[in-house]
Amino acid sequence: MITLLLLIPIIGSLLIIPIQEDSIKSQLKMKTIAISTSLLNLFISIFLWLEFDSSTTQYQFVYEFDHLSFCHFNLGVDGISLFFVLLTTFITPIAIISNYTNITKNLKYFLISFLILETLQLALFVVLDLLLFYIFFESVLPILFIVIIVYGSGEFRYRSANLFFLYTLFGSLFMLLAILQIYSYTGSTDFQLISLFEISLDSQKILWLSFFLAFAIKTPLWPFTGWLYRAHADSPLAGSIILAATILKFATYGYIRVLINFLPDASNYFGPLVQTIAIVTLIFASLATIVQQDTKTLIAYSSIAHMSIVILGLFSNNIQGIEGAILLALAHGFVSPALFICVGGVIYDRTGTRVIKYIKGLATYMPIFTILFFIFTLCNTGIPLSLNFLGEQLSLIGIWEINPIISALGATGIVLSACYSIFLYNRISYGVYSPNMNSISLLDISRREFVILISLLIPTILLGIFPNVILDSIHVTISSLIYTY
Repeated sequence: MITLLLLIPIIGSLLIIPIQEDSIKSQLKMKTIAISTSLLNLFISIFLWLEFDSSTTQYQFVYEFDHLSFCHFNLGVDGISLFFVLLTTFITPIAIISNYTNITKNLKYFLISFLILETLQLALFVVLDLLLFYIFFESVLPILFIVIIVYGSGEFRYRSANLFFLYTLFGSLFMLLAILQIYSYTGSTDFQLISLFEISLDSQKILWLSFFLAFAIKTPLWPFTGWLYRAHADSPLAGSIILAATILKFATYGYIRVLINFLPDASNYFGPLVQTIAIVTLIFASLATIVQQDTKTLIAYSSIAHMSIVILGLFSNNIQGIEGAILLALAHGFVSPALFICVGGVIYDRTGTRVIKYIKGLATYMPIFTILFFIFTLCNTGIPLSLNFLGEQLSLIGIWEINPIISALGATGIVLSACYSIFLYNRISYGVYSPNMNSISLLDISRREFVILISLLIPTILLGIFPNVILDSIHVTISSLIYTY
């Protein structure tokens, strides 16, 4: 079943390749194939979830390919990776549909890029080999680099793409060295074999720092935040959605799968350092968010702030914190793309600008959009009945048990989040209608945009009311992880 998840997007890409991009009809055919392929993958991943046995810590749906001497694929899913797989298959069709009408030039390569990205992301979450983990961790870089340059907007997109590529590549080089060192210790890069091998604390410290640098850049944590807001600002809408929803979760998954799982002693030793960096990142990103004038840059900075709370939960050394971090990571994967769709899709498509001072009085002309935007803004602040609320509360409760001061400082993120989120909403939704938009005919959201936003809102609210849908599936795996930790 896992192999189907990886192969279906590739099959969809192969079906798109022969189609000539010479008419509206052929473009419609390509879009239909891409969306149908991604939706089929979503249904398969839901079936995988329904068949998942949450009472065991063992990897499930395991598949091994060892017919070639130079290639040994070992795939499987456990409670940690299951929901990251679901998030990836859920977000991909939304990303493709979000640019349904915007991309008309080189459409074929745009659709193929995102289908291949889906396969590469899924492969990262299901591989059970550390070297393959590194390969797929890096494999998304060239595709996103090309997507930002070819389909992005803004005169600085070349610089943004270069920063994204170089930052991530730089950190990952240290991860590769650490993987080679682990191989020299254990003679294998298989997850299960590495977990059985005891590594001395001194060696764990060096390995931990190498992995942490790669994951800190991908999160991103201060002082490596410079690439993210630029990449978001200059990438196409679909690129921002994928980047916020799933690419940033590579680091979240890596912290759990590699650092806490394989290097528990070093993770415990460096816990105070990570908590300090996360607090600095949270306060820096939140204050930077308040003063931003570009809507996509503002949402990008808010992503950094929320991911800082995820880090606090992950390194809380208890079940509540880690489970809360996973919930918040998933909630961020729903709400942040929705906000990007609102500001970088709906508003930008109608006004042609992302500068906040040029956008005012939208509530008068776009009432339905304003209501949905207000709900997502509240979810971004972590109001009750949203998945963000549960994720933030559990993460902060978890860190409270080991360091109340860090937890109190982390809670300031909730207040600051309310400041910049409501401040943004108030500025663009109310007030005197901007004279800069006198020549623009503002229409309320279309049916396509409404479906996309509702699709993101439903899981945010339903999972916020019924979080045990997730917690029951991950509890046994996280409990086993904490026992090792």
